[in-house]
Amino acid sequence: MATRKSTKKNFVFDTNVVLHDYKAIYNFQENDIYLPMMVLEELDKFKKGNDQINFNARQFARELDEIAENKDFMTRGASLGDGKGRLYVLTHNEWPDTIAHTFTERTPDHYILAAAIGVAAANPKEKTILVTKDINLRMKARAVGMEAEDYISDKVADINIFEREQETFDNVPTELVDALYSEKEGVALDKMPFQAEVDGNECFVMKSTRASVLARHVAQTGMVRKVVKSRSFGIEPRNAEQAFAMDMLLDHDVQLVALTGTAGTGKTLLALAAALAQNADYEQIMLARPIVAMSARDLGALPGDAGEKVAPYMQPLYDNLNVIKHALTYSGKEVHEIEQMQHDGRLVIEALAFIRGRSLSNTYFIIDEAQNLTPHEVKTIVTRAAEGTKIVFTGDIHQIDSPYLDMQSNGLVYLIDKMRGQDLFAHINLVKGERSALSELAGNLL
Repeated sequence: MATRKSTKKNFVFDTNVVLHDYKAIYNFQENDIYLPMMVLEELDKFKKGNDQINFNARQFARELDEIAENKDFMTRGASLGDGKGRLYVLTHNEWPDTIAHTFTERTPDHYILAAAIGVAAANPKEKTILVTKDINLRMKARAVGMEAEDYISDKVADINIFEREQETFDNVPTELVDALYSEKEGVALDKMPFQAEVDGNECFVMKSTRASVLARHVAQTGMVRKVVKSRSFGIEPRNAEQAFAMDMLLDHDVQLVALTGTAGTGKTLLALAAALAQNADYEQIMLARPIVAMSARDLGALPGDAGEKVAPYMQPLYDNLNVIKHALTYSGKEVHEIEQMQHDGRLVIEALAFIRGRSLSNTYFIIDEAQNLTPHEVKTIVTRAAEGTKIVFTGDIHQIDSPYLDMQSNGLVYLIDKMRGQDLFAHINLVKGERSALSELAGNLL
């Protein structure tokens, strides 16, 4: 008679899973979690620093310390809670022949893979899976017959919304389109034939047989009103999507905005122009971006103090500020106002790592390159928002520099997926490039 396999599974963690989400051990239901000793050794190297992975390493160490209070933890493991499995630390494991014959070096990845093979061998009636965000390690695992998968707890299933333009509703009754032009407050959503297809704060184009109008559903009032192309600090929207984005960026009731789009669509420029146009309404305007090194050299290898080290990474933000100054012809009251704001510390551009732990009160906060943030980092930022603060995330999900994030698992898409339909939130996807014909051509073809 064939031996029946257990439905319980064993998951062996790679280091990058914990660095991505320090609470990942609680997301595997009744299944058991195994931590190779090599994972703890690697985590030890990440404890110092101000980046999110350093914070996650420290937090996980604290979690593990609480779980490991039982003196038998290293031999018998510990429960992760009601309805959860047990957590084990693998203090030693054999070096399997399959690893020795396939790989010549004893690297940390190979030790972790060897540990997973050992768990599988010790528990033949249960499925054992290596969990890692490292694509190359997953390929190596499969090469030696070990099942492996990505950590998908925070992955977004549907990313089609980041490819398409705003909705266009055709054959709308003429009187409804005319009403948007004549009525400042707009028309109630329940009078629209497409009401069931519209989310809160969604923008769209309405077309009748003789006219069209840019429109927006205002979640707070339940009305649909006309969107006008508003000029802000010398920057005027060049297309419908930019007009929609500017409308959301200027709306005080929409406290959280996400702008997605490829390079050259104007995401950061629009956000900065809108912030400057409302500088009297906020105590401070902050622009930040995560630092993701494009080479093996980290910030410590660069010359200068902390400000000088991060300056090259912040340059794109200064470039956008210069575009606005150029649009204002580098003279006049508004340019002087920008320079005075920088001098007074009311317009601040700095690395996102320097903002950790701060409470953001009455601030217009723009986070650029948000596709390089983890879901936990995005949550940390948003939960820092105090009264009177507006947060804008901008990013291109096709241009991810972080090695362990992808189009479905980065913090920007996670935010949009979870917040869509909320009254305080709006998402605009910018499709048409406006930087130059060359920039758009390269974005489409290369």
